[in-house]
Amino acid sequence: MSFRIQPAAPARPNRCQLFGPGSNIKLFPKMAASAADVINLDLEDSVAPSDKDAARANIIEALNTIDWGTKYMSVRINGLDTPYWYRDVVDLLEQAGDRLDQIMIPKVGCAEDVYAVDALVTAIEAAKGRKKPVSFEVIIESAAGIAHVEAIAASSPRLQAMSLGAADFAASMGMQTTGIGGTQENYYMLRDGEKHWSDPWHWAQAAIVAACRTHGVLPVDGPFGDFSDDDGYIAQAKRSATLGMVGKWAIHPKQIALANDVFTPSDEAVAEAREILAAMEQAKANGEGATVYKGRLVDIASIKQAEVIVAQSELIANG
Repeated sequence: MSFRIQPAAPARPNRCQLFGPGSNIKLFPKMAASAADVINLDLEDSVAPSDKDAARANIIEALNTIDWGTKYMSVRINGLDTPYWYRDVVDLLEQAGDRLDQIMIPKVGCAEDVYAVDALVTAIEAAKGRKKPVSFEVIIESAAGIAHVEAIAASSPRLQAMSLGAADFAASMGMQTTGIGGTQENYYMLRDGEKHWSDPWHWAQAAIVAACRTHGVLPVDGPFGDFSDDDGYIAQAKRSATLGMVGKWAIHPKQIALANDVFTPSDEAVAEAREILAAMEQAKANGEGATVYKGRLVDIASIKQAEVIVAQSELIANG
């Protein structure tokens, strides 16, 4: 381990982030009653330019009046290249009260983007005497964003989470696809005349996970566009969980249960992790640095892996 200890990410459930447009107030009570850990009320892509002001007012009223329970409440503001974002931040911080937990900043391309929002948020919090600091989540949606991903992950103490926005990311990279997440028809390898599809998002996800884990930020998988394809959603979510991501977006209510299931460690996985920890405790008592569990070697690194699974389970159970 490096002398510079890797900081822990925020200890809160983030298995599923449910998105809903701020222009559709009928969805808000359903979102509040859902099983999602995080609610993302949207002011950006899902809201037409003519509806921005009304959507902002809708979200502020909903944050102040709806019982959201223990959900982590996030609002996606408009991009910094638009004339809307500053008003999003000002009105939210001045009017939404302490129920606002997080601001999601889209299309972040460099650390300075986060700095700009941070400066405005900090000034408003001081001016209004807000007691609870607002956290940030950023979305990596461009070639610049992935190129500067580590600097972005280290950009602000407010930063708690980072997601990959596949659609805009694909456009920025010039990728020949209109799919939002998942495997792509032409991204395959050929062996003995058989096609084998791989994951075109893998390298970007791995870069995000590494940057996030280095700086104590939650890495989150973004949207899966085809909400009629449960199997495809589950497959991508499982790949993301295996890489170290803690959750995934839901752009349709039917995806909530899928995300929660994938990102909740199974009873079998937790039981095995606890058995590994017990086996290593016995090895330690015997003066041994390693032991054999079910025919395979386990050592100090195995303890760390098992502790991750147990900690995830306990966090969800207590969240």
